[in-house]
Amino acid sequence: MSKHILIVGASRGIGLGLAQEFKARGWEVTGTERSKSEELHALDGVSVATLDVTDSATFDVEGEFDAVIVNAGITGAEHQSSEKATADEVAKVMMTNAFGPAHLGKTLLPQIKDGGSLSFMSSLMGSIEDSSGGYELYRTSKTAQNMLAKGIAEQDAAERDIAVLSLHPGWVQTDMGGPNAKITVEESAKGLADVVENAKAGYAYVDYTGKALPF
Repeated sequence: MSKHILIVGASRGIGLGLAQEFKARGWEVTGTERSKSEELHALDGVSVATLDVTDSATFDVEGEFDAVIVNAGITGAEHQSSEKATADEVAKVMMTNAFGPAHLGKTLLPQIKDGGSLSFMSSLMGSIEDSSGGYELYRTSKTAQNMLAKGIAEQDAAERDIAVLSLHPGWVQTDMGGPNAKITVEESAKGLADVVENAKAGYAYVDYTGKALPF
């Protein structure tokens, strides 16, 4: 019986690439979208559900999963400045990148098999030790996501040996990463799939090659 993965935010970019990669590896794949993605629906044999990480009323996804990847995320307000940020701008980026994914992850935990994995798409820009400043809204939201993910690992997932991962996909050629990015979606998805397939119980903050990152 093939393993089953849920990829949240699979309509384009890295999420779509992950859906393609896991399907090619023989996994049963369920991908989610906020609005209809022709590319996702075109993937043969992939189940599609509608989900928005900022709306808990949409979190009801059927199935039992060996792995879940929460891939939703936004850059945030264009100015990226703590001096210019409004309360609404802060709330939007924090709910989309940190608190919404954490809420969803906790909601889905009962549907993840013992010894499975729950992954959150993070970024090296969420590393406090590595930070050089700038992109203040985005960086802060990813740092918060890492903190919440580690808390889920310690408090909610450990008793069932579920691995919790914060994943840095690399600088990828997507709408968010831009055309000058260093690696392709396919390269990132292949590496991330390897990391997920080899996940061990506990918490890890790693990149697409499996390299541990400073918290």
